[in-house]
Amino acid sequence: MPVTTSDVSAVNASGLGDIDRTGVRVTVEDKSMINARADVNQLLPLKYHWAWEKYLAGCANHWMPTEIGMQQDVALWKSADGLTPAERRMLKRNLGFFATSESLVANNIVLAVYRQLSNPECRQYLLRQAFEEAVHTHAFEYICESLGLDEGELFNMYREVPSITDKAAWALEYTRSLEDPEFRTGTPAANQAFLRDLIAFYVVFEGMWFYTGFAQVLSLGRRNKMVGIAEQYQYILRDESIHLNFGIDAINQIKLENPQLWSSEFQREVRTMLAEGCELEIAYSQDTMPDGMLGMTADSCTQYMRFIANRRCAQLGLEPVFPPADNPFGWMSETMDLRKEKNFFETRVVEYQTGGTLDWN
Repeated sequence: MPVTTSDVSAVNASGLGDIDRTGVRVTVEDKSMINARADVNQLLPLKYHWAWEKYLAGCANHWMPTEIGMQQDVALWKSADGLTPAERRMLKRNLGFFATSESLVANNIVLAVYRQLSNPECRQYLLRQAFEEAVHTHAFEYICESLGLDEGELFNMYREVPSITDKAAWALEYTRSLEDPEFRTGTPAANQAFLRDLIAFYVVFEGMWFYTGFAQVLSLGRRNKMVGIAEQYQYILRDESIHLNFGIDAINQIKLENPQLWSSEFQREVRTMLAEGCELEIAYSQDTMPDGMLGMTADSCTQYMRFIANRRCAQLGLEPVFPPADNPFGWMSETMDLRKEKNFFETRVVEYQTGGTLDWN
């Protein structure tokens, strides 16, 4: 009869410790999101099928930026009257935010989240997500090169433009303790710090801050402007939707396994985080399009962000932060379905099993 790990102490969460030579086999009961007893190098048996399904969904949405033509975008950008000055300002600020944001998220995944999440199927998804963040950074390099933008200006905006810097600085505060190589989960304070980090990056950074930028560029695409960039944003949005849903599931699973972490005080702190994140995004939207454009105004962006913030509260089982608000950009959900526009995957040189296998509802 195989030996089980029921009486074995917690293993090295890095997966790089000494091999246990006793032949102990992993059981589902030994697996957990943090502080697991199970060997993190053993994928099977699966415990969190939702994590594995998101890994498969991410693979099914595989794409590369250079497979999307930029000729129309280049011609429009070089045309004196192709875009209004306000549209150019918005687009450059938008690209400037995203250009380094994907790297900030990737660093958080690799240097903080992956180290502390002690479940192999979740780690499998994180490896896929880390690759996708690299693809997204590649997309902004490709856009920058195609349009002939000032690379220093674009990639350094997160240190030069206050509305972008404020968001990056806020987010990085939540990895300050986790970046310590000696940081380990295992105590209530450390476990809560890790949970706080997940909420900051998955719920606020990816789940709130990206959505104004998506709406702005996709609104351009709806008007047949910068269609190559808009198409890349559609695929980034599809990736980010899975990232967000994975993060929400991981947070809720940790809450389920560690209910003592989800205290009333901590819930108040999380609601404050979401409110702060919302206000930072509202300030960013006002900076990127102070006079409104593309059917979007500062008021509609404010309403949209408050709608998004309340939705994230509901996904975490929290009371809403703001009074009820309708979604002023209902077309955003339709934009995720590229099959209504064209089957992008049929245009590829390499045949992938991709978008047709995915369910985005």
